[in-house]
This record gives sequence, structure tokens and C-alpha cells, in this order.
Amino acid sequence: MRILSILLTVCTIALTSAGSMAQRTYDPKFYLGGKGGVTLSNMAFSPSIKQKMTQGVMFGIVGRYTEEKIFGLQAELNVEQRGWKEDFEETEFDYQRKLTYIQLPLMTHIYFGNNKIKGFINLGPSVGYMISEKITANFDYRNPSAVENFPIANRHVNQMTMDIKNKFDYGICAGGGVEFTVRQKHSIFIEGRYYYGIGNIFSARKKDEFSASRGTSIQVTLGYMFRVK
Repeated sequence: MRILSILLTVCTIALTSAGSMAQRTYDPKFYLGGKGGVTLSNMAFSPSIKQKMTQGVMFGIVGRYTEEKIFGLQAELNVEQRGWKEDFEETEFDYQRKLTYIQLPLMTHIYFGNNKIKGFINLGPSVGYMISEKITANFDYRNPSAVENFPIANRHVNQMTMDIKNKFDYGICAGGGVEFTVRQKHSIFIEGRYYYGIGNIFSARKKDEFSASRGTSIQVTLGYMFRVK
């Protein structure tokens, strides 16, 4: 939770700074574009389970408005795959659960550099909704105790069959990258971003098995922007 507090504090400071500078006069700019890339994700379970990061894809559209010398706002509409992969250590068993979300991040865009090369930082809240899920496994995950040589000792297994209770998702994202102007009004960018989910996918009442089941992901994307105005 300390990480969450720090991210929330940074977001608040950035948004407040952007708002206070909005009274100054600069030439406003509006950009539209698209992005695509890969994700590495897992789940923050409590109690914890043995897991690895699972790889997914993401793509979406981007809108950016800048009215300040170094500040702006950026909104995105993305489709993103997240989830987790069970860690069976050095055995042959495999289980992955991929969750596909529509995500809407609304972020402060802080940029610096010159007209050709700019560094930037994006940070802010994100909300989403799960539109599909897919489970792949090479064993009978609904009855693992009956599977020969399955390493069930000291292992949680119910998460493999539990229904998703909360499809609505929300969290904080923060990242940075570099943007290159390739022609007048045209640019490309590469960005790395971290997402920390706050909402739980499973029920988290006192009597439930998990008190936390939050998604986290690392995103690496390549994008294109066109200056409309």
C-alpha cells in the first residue's frame, strides 16, 4: 500500500500543478494517434500464490491535449490482456488465466526536450472493464488432487476455478518514454508503463479465501501521433 500512497501523492501534485499553470497563455496543441505492444502481468494475491508473469498484448487509441510549455493531458482507450501464470517450479504442469480488459487511462502528460526529441512522463488513474477471460492448462485443474504427481502440498488451488466476481477494474498507472518527431505534425514514441490495480477480481470479504486479488502489469508500447491542431 506504500507504493499506492506514493503514486497517488505524485498524481495529485502533478494534476494540481497542471491546473495551476493552465492560466498561462501558450499555443494549444491537440494530437491523435494509436499504440500497440506487449504486457507482462501477474496478480497481487493475499495470501500469496506461486506464480509467474504471463505475457499478453495491448493496443488502443490515444488523444493528447497540451496547453502548457511542459504539461498536458492524455486519454487512451485500450484493449489489454492481463492475468497470471501458475508457477509449478520444475514440473511439466502449466496453467494460465488471461483476462482481457477495455481500459480508459486519464493521465497528466509531462514532457521535456526539443522539437525533435522529447522525453515524457505519463501518470494518472485508469478504469477498465473485463470483456473476456481464457484459461489454458495441460491438466485437470478442476480436480488437481486427482492428478498424478501434482504438487498440491502447501499450495492454493481454488483460484484456478473461482469465478471472477468483479469485472470492473480501477487503479493507478505511471510510465515514461521518448517521442521522436519524424515529419512536421508526425511523431513516433516508445513507452514503458506500470499499472497497479486497486480493485479485486475475487470477493474479498472476511470469510473469503483471498483478501486481495489485484492485477498488476508492465506495458511496453510503440505508438504514432499526428498533430491535428
